[in-house]
Amino acid sequence: MTHLVVHPHPGPAPARLVPVELAEGAGSQELALRCTIEEATALDSVQDFACVRLGEVPVKDPDWDVGVEHVLAMPYYDASEFGSYAPGYDQNVSISFDRIPKGKIEIRRLSPVTSADGHVVGRVDGFLTGAENEITHLVLERGHVWRRREVTIPVGAVTKVETDGVTVGLTLDELGELPSVRARRRRG
Repeated sequence: MTHLVVHPHPGPAPARLVPVELAEGAGSQELALRCTIEEATALDSVQDFACVRLGEVPVKDPDWDVGVEHVLAMPYYDASEFGSYAPGYDQNVSISFDRIPKGKIEIRRLSPVTSADGHVVGRVDGFLTGAENEITHLVLERGHVWRRREVTIPVGAVTKVETDGVTVGLTLDELGELPSVRARRRRG
């Protein structure tokens, strides 16, 4: 793990990309940053926005890649909904996206996790880290609202990681045999 995405609270300020070296509090439920508020707000913003034509890439920057994208397109209406009037279709789309350092990947809470036999088995709920800020386990949220459970998967079982997706080398049945864990988290 190289960076954390920190959302300022409270307020509409953009999320910042914080080097993991500035975070302290491993092993506790809360993290603190070893910098002032002014220094934190000077860190790079993660979120960006662009208006592009369909099929275009939002940015071409030597230092940044595009992470998770949210495409916002104008609605398309069939001509029959307006009688003889057929509105034109706008070829431009708005894209809200995360900027990530070149050569890095982005995994976030709710990124899908796929089993070795091709099933989407749940969503990333968090990570457990060791003393050197290395990820030791992936916390996977499985199930539905009434039967939700969390399991930890050793990082050695992860076979593929790409932006907004993780694949593990365990089958659906093997994942079902993992013990449940209770993740303690602070919401708010």
